[in-house]
Amino acid sequence: MAVALSLRQAVAAISPIIDLIRVDIPLTSVGIGVIGALPPILFALSGFFAPTVARRLGLEAALVAAIALMIAGHLLRAAAGNYPVLVIGSVVTLVGMGIGNVLLPPAVKKYFPDRIGIVTASYATMLSLSTAVPALVSAPLADVGGWRLSLGIWSVTATVAIVPWIILLARDRRSVADAATAAVDGNAPEVEVAPPAVVGRMWRSPVAVAITVAFAVSALNAYASFAWLPEILTDQTGMSNVDAGIMLSIFGFAGLPASIIAPILVARLKNVGWLIFAGVAFFVVGYLGLIVAPGTATLLWVVLIGFGPILFPVCLVLINSRTRTHSGSVALSGFVQGIGYTLGALGPLVVGVLHDISGGWTLPLVFLLATALAGIGAAIALRSRRFVEDELHASV
Repeated sequence: MAVALSLRQAVAAISPIIDLIRVDIPLTSVGIGVIGALPPILFALSGFFAPTVARRLGLEAALVAAIALMIAGHLLRAAAGNYPVLVIGSVVTLVGMGIGNVLLPPAVKKYFPDRIGIVTASYATMLSLSTAVPALVSAPLADVGGWRLSLGIWSVTATVAIVPWIILLARDRRSVADAATAAVDGNAPEVEVAPPAVVGRMWRSPVAVAITVAFAVSALNAYASFAWLPEILTDQTGMSNVDAGIMLSIFGFAGLPASIIAPILVARLKNVGWLIFAGVAFFVVGYLGLIVAPGTATLLWVVLIGFGPILFPVCLVLINSRTRTHSGSVALSGFVQGIGYTLGALGPLVVGVLHDISGGWTLPLVFLLATALAGIGAAIALRSRRFVEDELHASV
């Protein structure tokens, strides 16, 4: 829960105070777009190498290292005196967050194999709070203590999060020592190793691909909103920066009920395709509202778009519920988040380019609407319950 509360703070903390940062650090539209694109890009890269880090260091040690990167990155961003340092600080903290993204679902499977739905619901709720709270308080904090305080304060929550994992790591080290002693006595427990077919051939599994598509739809639309929603609302409706920041916070909070309910439903429903279809529908209706009537029922459109990322907690549960083994969960988590965030990285960049080309927000919103519709295929593919390992073994 503590780690989850730290996994999105760096994403949502900058956009509400971008004008204040500009006073000290010159920022162009392209520069802002790059910062907006960093989360999905670095989360994608983390998806590719986090499973290897976990295999070499162990789950607990890898999570401790990830949280340490978050702490260092927050502090570096707060101390930045120029754009390159701001970017480097963002890279450091986001890599830590990306590793945490990949390893939390396997941690749930390892420690709570009989309570995957409820535990995933709990930490997905913390993820929603991690998104919403910085968007809500970043501007007021910056008004009181400056933008450096507003960016650096999140190192405190990451510091709190690292403590229980250090304790677990110490316990794990003792367990390794006990296992070595048992090996000498000939009583060593069996260690689960990821089969090569599971680790290296995920792309052959229709279930893995479908989960990845649903995850990519959520990532692309969510990070485009984190980067551009405040500016879209100020331009389209004439809102102040503070009000637009509040709307971004509402966007984050809107996903809170879904984070609580969706994982439990996934664990119980035979056909999870309906949940994915619902997420697609929320995105589509919300974007249509901002295109057709942005100044009318603006709050409703933002809330509906905020409901769309119901796809995210659904995918987190599917990573565990559609795999049979812990190692399969690690491999699938890396595959889904690596590919999903790679595609998601296109969101902020393409929206920025389309805005510069068209001079307005209709074309970018149409693009986001079209990407959301891709989730329909994933909903159809995941309507029946199949396991990744079974598909991969059948393909060998």
